[in-house]
Amino acid sequence: MMTATASQSIYDFTATSIEGKPISLSTYQNNVLLIVNTASACGFTPQYKGLQALYDKYTSQGFVILGFPCNQFGQQEPGSTAEIQSFCEMRFGVTFPLFQKIDVNGQNAHPLYKYLTKTAPGILGTEAIKWNFTKFLVDRTGKVVSRYSSLTKPEDIEKEIQTLLQA
Repeated sequence: MMTATASQSIYDFTATSIEGKPISLSTYQNNVLLIVNTASACGFTPQYKGLQALYDKYTSQGFVILGFPCNQFGQQEPGSTAEIQSFCEMRFGVTFPLFQKIDVNGQNAHPLYKYLTKTAPGILGTEAIKWNFTKFLVDRTGKVVSRYSSLTKPEDIEKEIQTLLQA
């Protein structure tokens, strides 16, 4: 597995789509990205609705949300890949790209998340993801510009997304 270095960008990473296909994140170059660790049985799960609304509103302008299911917080994403995909589509109409379940913290954290947390640490410089629905906003050049906690609702990020889309 690749380890995170300062000279890297998010485009250097590959993740496995929910359908099981390897996807290079370079596929999303020149787009504004919101990368989110998700869960189906969390108090923040209704944020899927707000995420989908942002995606619907701005995807034609080059905005993409990348959802990464994670079961590291209270075992709130216990389902199989098929169950996760079905839940997201049926319950919230999710059409933005979803990926296979990953770890976002610890030794087995996905290399992308090691990079994100090192590049955009949280409060008091902590790198660890604290809970589900932590969000990373990435500009069109692949630079991580903001990190938002689970408490930040998708609609609260909209102005910054608009600014990055117009840049």
